[in-house]
Amino acid sequence: MSGTRSHWEKVYTTKAETAVSWYQPHSLRSLELISAAAPDPAAAIVDIGGGASRLVDDLLARGYTDLTVLDVSEAALAKSRLRRGSDAGKVAWVVADITAWHPPHPYDVWHDRAVFHFLTAPETQTAYLAALRTGTAAGSTVIMATFALDGPDSCSGLPVQRYSPETLAARLGPAFSLIQRAEETHETPWGSQQKFSYAAFRREA
Repeated sequence: MSGTRSHWEKVYTTKAETAVSWYQPHSLRSLELISAAAPDPAAAIVDIGGGASRLVDDLLARGYTDLTVLDVSEAALAKSRLRRGSDAGKVAWVVADITAWHPPHPYDVWHDRAVFHFLTAPETQTAYLAALRTGTAAGSTVIMATFALDGPDSCSGLPVQRYSPETLAARLGPAFSLIQRAEETHETPWGSQQKFSYAAFRREA
C-alpha cells in the first residue's frame, strides 16, 4: 500500500485543510451517531482515517477521554496535532495503513468516514475487515460512512466502491447487525454535493 501512503502524504502536504472535498467544520452526523453509541465519555473510540478531521476536536470538547486517531498520512495527523496544541497529548495518534494494522485492543466505537470505500480490491477489503474484527468485540459499535449508491464514483483521483447500508451490512457479515442508518448530502468547500450513506452496526459475537 506504499502508493496509497504516498498519495495521501502528497494531498496533505500540498493542500490546505479547507481545500479538500471531505472537509467539514463539524462532523455533525458522526457526532450524533457516536454520542448515541457511547454516552459514557470514558468509552474507547477509534477514528479510522481521521487525518486532519475536526471530529477529534468535537469529541474532546464533549469530554471523551479515550480517543485514538489513525491515518496512513503522517502529514495529516501532524495537522491535527498542531491544531490541538496542548490537548494533542490527550489523543493516541497512530500512523498506519488500516489494511496492515493490528489493533492493540478492542474499541467500544469504531468510526470510519470514507476510508473503507477507497478499498475496491477484495483482498484489501478482507484485510480491513480482519482489523475491524480484532479492533471490536461483542457489544462494540461500528459506524461507517461511504459514498451512497448514487454518490460519486471517485474521490481525490481514486476510484471508490459505493454502498448502501444494506450492501455494507452484507460485506461486513452476520457478526455485525445494522442498528441505525442515515443519509447525508455533503457540500464540498467549492459548493458541489456528494451523497453519503451512514450505517451503525452492533457487533453480536
